[in-house]
Amino acid sequence: MPSTGTQRAWRGATASLLVILMTSHSPQTQSQAQSQTTIEKVTCLNLPNCYKLSNGQVEVVVTTDIGPRVMRYGFVGGENILGELPGSTAEKDKNSWQSWGGHRLWIAPEGQPKSYGPDNSPIKHTVTGSTIRLEQPVEPATHIQKVIEVTLDASGAGVTLRHTLTNHGQKPFELAPWALTVMNPGGTAIVPQEPYESHDTALLPARPMVLWHYTDLADARFKIGPKFLRLSTDAGKEPPQKIGIGNKQGWVAYARNGLLFLKKTTFQASKSYPDYGCNFEVYTAGNFMEVESLGYLQTLAPGQSAEHTEHWTLAKDVKIAATDSEAAIEGALKPYSAFFGR
Repeated sequence: MPSTGTQRAWRGATASLLVILMTSHSPQTQSQAQSQTTIEKVTCLNLPNCYKLSNGQVEVVVTTDIGPRVMRYGFVGGENILGELPGSTAEKDKNSWQSWGGHRLWIAPEGQPKSYGPDNSPIKHTVTGSTIRLEQPVEPATHIQKVIEVTLDASGAGVTLRHTLTNHGQKPFELAPWALTVMNPGGTAIVPQEPYESHDTALLPARPMVLWHYTDLADARFKIGPKFLRLSTDAGKEPPQKIGIGNKQGWVAYARNGLLFLKKTTFQASKSYPDYGCNFEVYTAGNFMEVESLGYLQTLAPGQSAEHTEHWTLAKDVKIAATDSEAAIEGALKPYSAFFGR
């Protein structure tokens, strides 16, 4: 699968460069760090019509040849934390769903063909400031239109992704937005458990943990402890494993080769989530790994939209191994407590 793609990804980069100065509303912040975000047309993973957003520290690459998809997220000149499945549109069957890697938007609850609308054709894009909007044509089978808006922070590693599903059909459509991120293999997904409370004071359950028919908790790829639930890739084990939870903490991490990827979204306790109440799910099969967040279930009338926002950040030189103790993982994650919102 991935990862010789860093050199290959930038081959054939084309020149069209748009420089956008990012100004802060806070004079103090502006004086501390005045950054500029650039948006440059590039070739990435054999897709010639991609756009790279960079603030000089991290870069995000999206494509308009297919999608909407995010194809790369990494430090400038560094490794891609997203999974790479390079190919070309000539090699793909445009009429059936294909896995291109990176980050995409689906319809939940999962169903065939509802969730598997092909994204193999060119899409529309619009640039506004430091935001690029990726707009897929309305899907013929579902009459749903998918949009992802990607905004890179003026400095640091932060990225905001706003996902939108719009019903262009004639009938109501029940769905939840489902944001799936394919990860560069060889790492470990880390999902927080709910904080410990004594049986003396907490008599009710904390949250759901959901299993699939093929889930095997005895599989060594799982490590379940009082503070974290972990799932790792293993190239020698092709049978899939998946687990989902109602994640009130609202974040998930993926650690690989010194890189730490974090994504978070808002949990709304008053809403109903798909898959018996899951707003986060992790899935692996061999080298393949996805970390997924889900919005709440909504019934969209014709013309209505559902939105789901994720926030990403990335850190380097973070030492987390699949075999680490929970105390070691907790210590490694502690510097990012502000991102977690606690």
